Amino acid sequence: MKVMNIDELYDPEFRKLIKAKKPTVIIPIGSIEQHGAHLPISTDSDIVTEIASRLAKKCGFIVFPTINYGVSQEHDPFFNVSLESNTLRNIIGDIDRSVVKNKLKSVIILNGHHGNIISLKLAERKTILQRRTRIRKIRFYSYWHFMKHEFDHAGFVETSIMLAISDKVKMKKAKKGLITKGLSEKEKKRISKLSAKVGGFPQVTRNGVWGDPTNATKKDGQRFISEIVRNLAKECQS
Repeated sequence: MKVMNIDELYDPEFRKLIKAKKPTVIIPIGSIEQHGAHLPISTDSDIVTEIASRLAKKCGFIVFPTINYGVSQEHDPFFNVSLESNTLRNIIGDIDRSVVKNKLKSVIILNGHHGNIISLKLAERKTILQRRTRIRKIRFYSYWHFMKHEFDHAGFVETSIMLAISDKVKMKKAKKGLITKGLSEKEKKRISKLSAKVGGFPQVTRNGVWGDPTNATKKDGQRFISEIVRNLAKECQS
């Protein structure tokens, strides 16, 4: 199916399409933050935008512009341009109210950054409470929940995916970061909790990498993307 992006939509034709087809729209959310020395700071936004586009093509959805800023203060003092958690929650709430006003009743919020999760959960809870008798569907997904491989940050998975979608990866600068294999579950939980705090990520990995990107390949990235899009499509159409 053809992907329909925002720059291909015109009023009043789009309003007629909404009334006749009741389309599903995808709103991707990324972040601007460090991803080691080998991946661009736009990595989260780049990946979630690509996955949204492929999901839309597979399912006949419409892709709205990516929200490129997220909650990334856990990376301080590594580079990040971050929103406050409440700000992101309010942005999502404002968008939700606006799409409802415009009769769009099926919306997917597709998340591309772990630090956004708390804001998204709060936004989801608020939309559920406000939904009342409105006949509509808004769904919140984080794309990495739709793959089997353990996720990382600028490690094997993210680097492989970026190799599959971008020519901006600098593999010569890729270096191993935090490796949790072999650690106890208690230690893994401690590290995970610390890394999510403001300024916590650099305390668990000095180079900003969680995982080992050195063996990442384009082929693996293509495989990960196919798996994610396939599983997301099943979930969205269920």
